[in-house]
Amino acid sequence: MAFDLILKGGTVYDGTGADGVITDVGIRDGMITHVGDLPDTDNSEVIDVSGLVVSPGFVDMHTHSDFTLIADGRAESQVHQGVTTEVIGQCGISCAPVRSHDAIRSVSPWYTDKAKHPNWYGFGQYLDALSQSGLGVNVMAFVGHGTIHKAILGDELRAGEPDEIAAMAKLVDECMDEGAGGFSSGLEYFPGSLAAPEHLVPMCEVAAKHNRLYATHVRNRDTHYDLGFAEAIATARQAGSKLQISHIQPKFGAPDYAMEHTLEMIDLARRHDVDIAFDIIPHDWNHTLMAAILPKWAQAGGVEAVLERLRDPEQRARIKDNPQPMWLIVKARQWEDIVLLNATVNTDIVGADFAEIGRMRGVDPYDAVLDILIEEGENMMSVIWSSKSFRNNDLDLCLAQPECAVISDTVAIANEGILKDHIGSLSGYGWAARFLQYYVRDRGLLTLAQGLAKLSSIPAQRLGLKQRGQLKPGFHADICVFDEANIASNATAKTPRRYASGVAHVLVNGQLSMFNGKRTPTNAGQVLREFCA
Repeated sequence: MAFDLILKGGTVYDGTGADGVITDVGIRDGMITHVGDLPDTDNSEVIDVSGLVVSPGFVDMHTHSDFTLIADGRAESQVHQGVTTEVIGQCGISCAPVRSHDAIRSVSPWYTDKAKHPNWYGFGQYLDALSQSGLGVNVMAFVGHGTIHKAILGDELRAGEPDEIAAMAKLVDECMDEGAGGFSSGLEYFPGSLAAPEHLVPMCEVAAKHNRLYATHVRNRDTHYDLGFAEAIATARQAGSKLQISHIQPKFGAPDYAMEHTLEMIDLARRHDVDIAFDIIPHDWNHTLMAAILPKWAQAGGVEAVLERLRDPEQRARIKDNPQPMWLIVKARQWEDIVLLNATVNTDIVGADFAEIGRMRGVDPYDAVLDILIEEGENMMSVIWSSKSFRNNDLDLCLAQPECAVISDTVAIANEGILKDHIGSLSGYGWAARFLQYYVRDRGLLTLAQGLAKLSSIPAQRLGLKQRGQLKPGFHADICVFDEANIASNATAKTPRRYASGVAHVLVNGQLSMFNGKRTPTNAGQVLREFCA
């Protein structure tokens, strides 16, 4: 039997949680066709991977690369750490559908006007544009509630009347027909913050009809964490949809028992047939849009209206007096634990904490925050910050749950080219590597087999990806080969754009995108539009 490529003599993990076996993997026509000992053949390319781990490529089921992949499809930061599939369109944010080409900028996360790109209206047209980007990873795209809301209501400060909600549900249905892999909401962001279960249920019912996931960034994960998680469960229960709770770990301000209580709530709902799973970000830093600190009344009307409010002293004072900001760590004024992560104008202070930024500018740190938003202008929605808001023991508890997947909540970027000044999160260049380094190898919280399952088969099965996420004959040859002893994240707050190390080879659809630790010119990723029923 001839193969296009044989990976010879590595420790092969199939991604299901089973122990690794030293054996060979045969690949032909982009598919895994054989796992087992193979003789050398004259017609096959052979790569000796003895001493290395051979695993399924990693499936990152929660990213915001919707526009960065349009701008630069190579996904360098992801490929360098073994990611072969990304799921975009999370937290209610997606690049489509839009009613005008001008609206693309306002709905696209990490938008940059440096990118030359085709325009689109519908979701299928957006996926067509994405497929022209020379993708380094496979891409599955969810459609976001926030983008759907804007397509029907614009920036109006209301959730919608019944006929408008029906129009939103119809638009979600069209997006599903055109290839959307699920539906997402971001209930701490405008306009998701306006929506109650009665507004979301009709759209979640569409997801259920198509057997697609409803993924939600819940309304609250701090003082009212139980209300936020209960709302998500209630919405899915009423709609009959499969629920994915995104980055579930409670935030700064939640009681110590919040994570344990949340898992108890989920367990009880499951016993009554609500289909629920969840995922975590593998570090204690929490990142988000800096503009999300504004109360929802201050976010209405688009960027220019927001900028006017920030310049007005009375409205600025009212913004700062917000009794329940998205981050209670801001209300507690722990500015030394909050860093600027991504900016377009203020690139020189990226990585600095806001106590330091306030001192540098001679102003209160909260005023520094609002001043930076003004300075960023039309790029305001690209400003990202990060805070030390998660507890490690909460992460440990989640990782002990068999259904828990591990995600990045970041964007695919590169440290050169059009996206060189962008950053998605503190761990964006090393999230998967750090998970395997810190939680699996260094702390032994999980076995390697268990850890790899959380990066491959668990997310792939939850998403309904066809023949992906496992290293078995009949599956697509999305494969990561790495050195278990040396895989590591090299990113820090001051130097967040350093690639991970320890990955030797990465294959996407059977083609080498990394070889001997170096990126190849090959970008063999595909837009995924068909999913398991």
